[in-house]
Amino acid sequence: MCSLWFCVSGAQPNIIPKPTQMLVAKGEWTLGAKTKIGAPADAKWTKVAEMLAGQINKASGYAVKTVKGKGDITFTLSSDASLGEEGYRLLVTPKGVTIQSRTAKGAFYGVQSLLQLLPVEIFSPAVVNNVKWKVPYVTIKDVPRYAYRGLMLDVGRHFMPLDFVKKYIDLIALHKQNQFHWHLTEDQGWRIEIKKYPELTTIGSKRKETMKGHYSDQKYDGKPYSGFYTQAEIKEVLQYAEDRFVNVIPEIELPGHALAALAAYPQLGNNPDKIYEVGTKWGVYDDVYMPREETLKFLEDVLTEVIDLFPSKYIHIGGDECPKTQWKESRFAQDLIKKENLKDEHGLQSYVIKRVDKFITSKGRRMIGWDEILEGGLSPNATVMSWRGTEGGIAAAKERHDVIMTPNNFVYLDHYQADAKTQPVAIGGFTDLAESYSYDPTPKELSADEAKHILGVQGNVWTEYMKTPAYVEYMVWPRAIALAEVAWTPTDKKDFADFSKRMEIHKKRLDYLSVNYFGAPINDKFEYVWPEKK
Repeated sequence: MCSLWFCVSGAQPNIIPKPTQMLVAKGEWTLGAKTKIGAPADAKWTKVAEMLAGQINKASGYAVKTVKGKGDITFTLSSDASLGEEGYRLLVTPKGVTIQSRTAKGAFYGVQSLLQLLPVEIFSPAVVNNVKWKVPYVTIKDVPRYAYRGLMLDVGRHFMPLDFVKKYIDLIALHKQNQFHWHLTEDQGWRIEIKKYPELTTIGSKRKETMKGHYSDQKYDGKPYSGFYTQAEIKEVLQYAEDRFVNVIPEIELPGHALAALAAYPQLGNNPDKIYEVGTKWGVYDDVYMPREETLKFLEDVLTEVIDLFPSKYIHIGGDECPKTQWKESRFAQDLIKKENLKDEHGLQSYVIKRVDKFITSKGRRMIGWDEILEGGLSPNATVMSWRGTEGGIAAAKERHDVIMTPNNFVYLDHYQADAKTQPVAIGGFTDLAESYSYDPTPKELSADEAKHILGVQGNVWTEYMKTPAYVEYMVWPRAIALAEVAWTPTDKKDFADFSKRMEIHKKRLDYLSVNYFGAPINDKFEYVWPEKK
């Protein structure tokens, strides 16, 4: 007897995120050394087929080839409008595997499911012997719930090497997420080369020391710290992400979180005679940009280079945690408030945001800001990222602005995920796997029409206490996997007990991918002690 989700004739495949519809039949198709992968004669589709072949060959030792047209595994262009841009159908029968989609992107997501239908050893970085490469007979139709499915990484506090950024993108893609939000500038470090302003990196990417232990300890390590990405390296990451259908959204913080930039160019601050230093302490600094025309020209120049580099429709400008102390004390700022008939310093922040929004819009892009950009009046074209709970997102959606939900109590992956006494130091808070999984990004307070403005959900990763890639992985996965299912799977198909069972199999895949996830065997440095991969 079969239901829409499950047929008792076969065991349930362990696919994450859970597909929209899946029927399982009795029997299996076997992938062999002479298997061919067929794809339409199109560069993007061919690339997807080649990536699948590459992974199969790496794990199996086979020499699976790609061909144009029909193969044993065949990608076909679908005319089914209900699949949208990212949906796919996956059919496994005695004749082979068919992945149908309207785009190469949909085909890529079909591949992620096909890989998870194969034995976990398919994720091995080297040949695994004595594995029967069988795929259960299934019929899957799968379409994501939300268009925006993101994961953010802050590299301002702790710089992350290029290889790890690529691995981060791989894991985003594996779980059918499609947005990588790259937080590139902070008080504690400017991490992107801007050719017109070289001192942003020669000065702004370096701090004299870093906090040691927790913020409350007020101790420092006394060691210089630095790191930034050249534009050539960023182009390399962007191509890598494009091949995996991941959009990269850059974030350039303004008008607050600007101390690293002010250390490089003090004339942009509220006290040009002050000697600014790149921040060594975590938290929020009073030092913010002074909204002179010179500063706005600087920001436009920076954003021009960023926009020229990044093809993303969205450009993130931060807009959060901007103290108003210096503006209250500044004669220039107070005169500007009067001149522009602004209500107060919050209005002045809105003035800056609106100017930047107008510039970004003129370049054919869309601006995203944290929910503080609601203060003083929301810029007309802005998309809001709601982090201080859900209230900002609700308010913005009611004003018919697009919203990405990132409420800290559900999606902040720098929170503790177990008893703090047993865990590496973290910023605080508590968000375990079950809480992340329980989140529903569409607030019940919204009407059906207003709810259309909820684009999706994103996990946020702030790295004050995450000094190494292994530390990031430990904090991010598997909670980010729960959020991937939140973003993809229909609400009525979600079940935490079922997700937890599938995760037990999925952890074996993460083992092969060398992911230092929470729950893996670790040493006293919270680094994975790798098991033998037999």
